[in-house]
Amino acid sequence: MSQTLEYIATSVLEGNIEGITKVIQKALDEGLTADAILQKGLIVGMTEVGKRFKAASMFIPEVLRSAKSMHAGQELLRPLLAEKKAMRVGKIVIGTVAGDMHDIGKNLVGMMCEGAGFEVVDLGFDLSPDAFTEAIKVHRPDVVGMSAMLTTTMRSMGQTIQAIKQAGLRDSVKVMVGGAPVDAEFATRIGADGYGHNAIAGAELARTLIHGN
Repeated sequence: MSQTLEYIATSVLEGNIEGITKVIQKALDEGLTADAILQKGLIVGMTEVGKRFKAASMFIPEVLRSAKSMHAGQELLRPLLAEKKAMRVGKIVIGTVAGDMHDIGKNLVGMMCEGAGFEVVDLGFDLSPDAFTEAIKVHRPDVVGMSAMLTTTMRSMGQTIQAIKQAGLRDSVKVMVGGAPVDAEFATRIGADGYGHNAIAGAELARTLIHGN
């Protein structure tokens, strides 16, 4: 790995939001491709963030800052990545279910999935089952992620999975769920493919659901 790519990975790890665009521009000026910067710089940094979070040596505020740093870097690279059609590990559609206006946790999952190499389509919050099914038709994702932060909105997850089935789309996507009141038993009961107990776990689960490791 070049020293510049190491600086990019370190900037993500340290949550250097202000400095990461400068070092990415330096990498581009040196002739490094946008895909190399993404895969060998940004994603390497976020992978280390995930390891440290699991080991309890990083905490949510630090992870959020690292994720924002990653996002700032991706925004600079996005036009170049689109132009070159850089390889992605998959596509995920995420959103908070009907009746629920919470989106901080969902946003963090999206950032972590981007950090893991996914193309992320964030639908927002308070989404009806039909909104999810239409998004599957339009975006053709590999994974659909649903968030609920209230016990009163958890039932919308099951309703959404039923709507996906009724639309004939269930076999084309993996479904994962998460949120404060949700657990693995509930995920199994409503027919989801998996449950992520936090943002790091959600990103790892998304990768596992489509790649098996």
